[in-house]
Amino acid sequence: MITSCSPKKEEAMDSVKPTKRIVLYQMMTRLFGNTNTNNSEWGTIKENGVGKFDDITDKALKALSNKGYTHVWYTGIIEHALLSDYTAYGIPLDDADVVKGRAGSPYAIKDYYDVNPDLANDVPNRIYEFQNLVKRTHKAGLKVIIDNVPNHVARGYQSDASPVYIMDFGIEDNTELGFDPGNNFYYLPNSSFTPPKEYNSLGNNEFPTKNSGFNETPAKVSGNDVFSASPSINDWFETVKLNYGVDVQNDRKTHFDPVPDTWLKMKDVFVYWADMGVDGFRCDMAEMVPVEFWKWVTTEVNELYPEVIFIAEIYNPDAYREYIFTGGFDYLYDKVEMYDTLKHIIQGSASADDITSVWQRQEGIESYMLRFLENHDEQRIASPYFAGDPLKGIPMMAASSFMHTGPIMMYYGQDVGEPGKGESGFSGDDGRTTIFDYWGVPEHIKWVNNGAFDGGLLTKDQLELSSSYESILQAVNKNEAFTVGSFYDLQYFNRNENFEGYTSKIYSFLRYTDKQVILVIINFGEENENVEIKIPKEAWELLDINSEYISVEEKSIDLKSTSNYNVKSDLSFNIPGLDYQIVYLK
Repeated sequence: MITSCSPKKEEAMDSVKPTKRIVLYQMMTRLFGNTNTNNSEWGTIKENGVGKFDDITDKALKALSNKGYTHVWYTGIIEHALLSDYTAYGIPLDDADVVKGRAGSPYAIKDYYDVNPDLANDVPNRIYEFQNLVKRTHKAGLKVIIDNVPNHVARGYQSDASPVYIMDFGIEDNTELGFDPGNNFYYLPNSSFTPPKEYNSLGNNEFPTKNSGFNETPAKVSGNDVFSASPSINDWFETVKLNYGVDVQNDRKTHFDPVPDTWLKMKDVFVYWADMGVDGFRCDMAEMVPVEFWKWVTTEVNELYPEVIFIAEIYNPDAYREYIFTGGFDYLYDKVEMYDTLKHIIQGSASADDITSVWQRQEGIESYMLRFLENHDEQRIASPYFAGDPLKGIPMMAASSFMHTGPIMMYYGQDVGEPGKGESGFSGDDGRTTIFDYWGVPEHIKWVNNGAFDGGLLTKDQLELSSSYESILQAVNKNEAFTVGSFYDLQYFNRNENFEGYTSKIYSFLRYTDKQVILVIINFGEENENVEIKIPKEAWELLDINSEYISVEEKSIDLKSTSNYNVKSDLSFNIPGLDYQIVYLK
C-alpha cells in the first residue's frame, strides 16, 4: 500500500517546450539496414555484413514518420576505432589491443570530424553520403539526432578530417604534467599504458595489430577516471579522459578562467555537425563533464542554432535539476527512476505504487525527462534477462508515454520483439543487441523485408505487437492532454481505499487540459482485471466535469453501452493483462 499523500497536479509547461511531443527512434546505424543473417561469432564485415547510410532510404524514413516518430537518433555516426582495414583510403589501422569487438565501440571516437567508413558505399565520399542521409531525413519530416561523446576519445584518436584552422586534441599538451588546465588530456608521467592482460581481443581470430604492441608513453588516464597505467578489463581501458579544467586528484578543483582549450575545441565539434544540418545531440555520459562547460557550450551553440537540442545521458538524480537549469540541457535520460521502476514492476520485484514516487521526486522537471524501455546499453524486453516476453513492453510503454509531456523513445527492433539473442563476439549473449560486432538483427530484418520496410516477413504476433506500439505513439500526438496537458495521480486514492480489483499491478491517472480530460488505466499483471476506479471529488471540481457520461476509445475492450457510465459514479472496467485503457471523460 502506498502512503497517503496529495495528488500531483502537474501544471502544463509553457511555450518553451514544443507543443508536439518528441517521439524518438534510435537505431544502431551500422545494423539497421544490414540484412545478412550469417551472424558468425567475431565475424568480419565481409562475413556478417554491415548496414550503410544508403540503406536508410526514403521508404524507410517515410515508414518511421508514418508510425509517429518525429526524430531519428543515428547511433554510431562519428568515426570510431574499429578492426576493418581502410588503409587503402588513408585511414590508419586501429590497434586490436584497445578496440572492443571487430566493429568497435561507437563511443571510442577516433576523429570527431569524420564519419564511420563502415557506413559508406564509397568511402572517400562518406561525409557526402551522411549529408544526403540528413537531407532524406528532413525530407521525410523527421529531425536528426547524433551522439556527441565529450568525456573521452579512443586511445588512438587522431583527426585527419578537421578543418585546417582547428588544432587536434593533445597536440600542445605538456605531457610532463599529470594535470594542467591547458592540457586536453590527463597524464601519468613516467609510465606506459598496459592493456588488461586478460583481454583477448577478437577471441582467437587474427588481425594485423593484434600483437600486444600498443605503445602509449606517458600513459593517459582512462575514460572512466581511472588514474592507472594498467586499467582493468572492466574499465573503459580503450578510451582516454578529456580534461575540462577539473583537477580530479586535487579535490576536483576547477580552473575555468580563462576558458579551457578543451571547451573551445568541443564547441567547434558541436558547431561543425550543426552546420551539417544535425538537429540535436545525445551527449554521452554528460554528468562526467562539468556542468559549467554545459552552461557555456549550450549557450554558445544555441546562439548560432537556436533550434538545436541537447539530451544528456545522466544517471545521478541529485544532479538532474542542475544539468537542466544550469547546464542548459533540453532533456535528460530517465533511466534510474522511471526505467528502473518499470523494469522492476514487470519483473515482479516492485509495485505499480512505486511509480507515484517517481513523479513526486521529479516534480517540476517531468517534461524534461526522456523515457525509454530499450536502448543500445540496455537489455531487450523480449530477452530472458529483462522480461522474456515482448508483450510486457506494452504497459511499460503506456506509462512512459502517457504520464507526462517529455520525449519518448523506441529502440529499433523493440516493436517487433527482438530478443538480442546470440554470441556475437565481444558483446557475448547477454540480452543486448551488440554495439561492438558486425551482426544482423533477425526480427528487425523481418520488418525491413528486403527494403520494403513494411513488416512483410513478420509473424501475426509480431504484427499485433508492432500495431500496439504504434497505437500508443499515435495517441500521444493526437490528444492534446498527452502533448501539453497536466497530470493528476489516482493511485494514492484508489489503493488506500482498497477498491475492488485495484491491485498492486494497476496504475491509473488523469491527463487534462481545459478542453480534454483522459483517464488512463494500466495493467502490469498478466491476468485480466475487473477494476473499479474512483475519482475523488477534488478532481471533478478541478477538472470542471459537467457532462454525465464518458466515452471509451475502442482500443482493447469493447464497451458498446458507454452511455451507462455516469462520470460521478464508480467506474468499472475489464483491463486485459499487460494492457491499458484510455477513457475520455471530457
